[in-house]
Amino acid sequence: MTRDLIRIGVDLGGAKIEAIALDAKGETLARRRVATPAHDYQAIVKSIAALVGDIDSDIGRRGAVGVGAPGAISTHTGLVKNSNTAVVNGKPLDVDLSQALARPVRVANDANCFALSEAVDGAGRGAGVVFGVILGTGVGGGIIVNGGIVEGRNRVAGEWGHTPLPWMTEDEYPGERCFCGHRGCVETFLNGAGLSRDYERRSGEGRSATEIAVLAEAGDAFARESLERYQDRLARGLAVVVDLIDPDVIVLGGGLSNISLIYDGLAARVGEYAFTDAFDTKILPNVHGDSSGVRGAAWLWRAGEIG
Repeated sequence: MTRDLIRIGVDLGGAKIEAIALDAKGETLARRRVATPAHDYQAIVKSIAALVGDIDSDIGRRGAVGVGAPGAISTHTGLVKNSNTAVVNGKPLDVDLSQALARPVRVANDANCFALSEAVDGAGRGAGVVFGVILGTGVGGGIIVNGGIVEGRNRVAGEWGHTPLPWMTEDEYPGERCFCGHRGCVETFLNGAGLSRDYERRSGEGRSATEIAVLAEAGDAFARESLERYQDRLARGLAVVVDLIDPDVIVLGGGLSNISLIYDGLAARVGEYAFTDAFDTKILPNVHGDSSGVRGAAWLWRAGEIG
């Protein structure tokens, strides 16, 4: 193994911070995680620095570090914006981490890291254009073209979760208030809370997304109807993505991507809404699961950039 291809990825989540070291082939050399001190910015920086230091010790050398985090680095201020880990907003996370680790650090949106991981050696491997979807507590996305992240001029490319749900029905309009300040965002319909709300509205019972999936598999009529509506809303949202960037592959990630029933007939539904006579895009579950984000952070460094 050549010495110029050791990558360390860090995934900054709301509950945990995970770090991983990958060799040139993408094999895991070391992995560590700690709880996220979500209300203390300086503690977050120190926790990441300590994790990376431990990984360095595990592999016996310093690796190149990439970090996946919610939100993005503003092109105007150089500070984090739009993060649901609120204490990092308005902070120079990339600068502070570079100083704490005494080496360059690349920071990218966590959904972009997920998409990159799946494009490099996951479900989208070999595809020219990959759209990675996060369906979990939040809803996000990332665009990969020829192995590189498309961040956009304002570094918000792929943020389809904060676009309006297309073709709303009368009972959907105007939608729930989103944390971004608008109503009817795709995220409010397709995150876990959105699925739970839909089920409770029809059944009168509060259930988590995981419980709804189990009930649907067992034949519960309310659960099956909620997942049917969920799939239709997902298809509408993805059809707009197809009309804008027409990806070769769409990869689903996040906790709700593990609900197998949402895949049955999903591609056909997207095709009904998309502006095309035929729909050939593959819609696939992710390969790397919860590790996609941290692996994608490591892949922020390309071969030849590390030495």
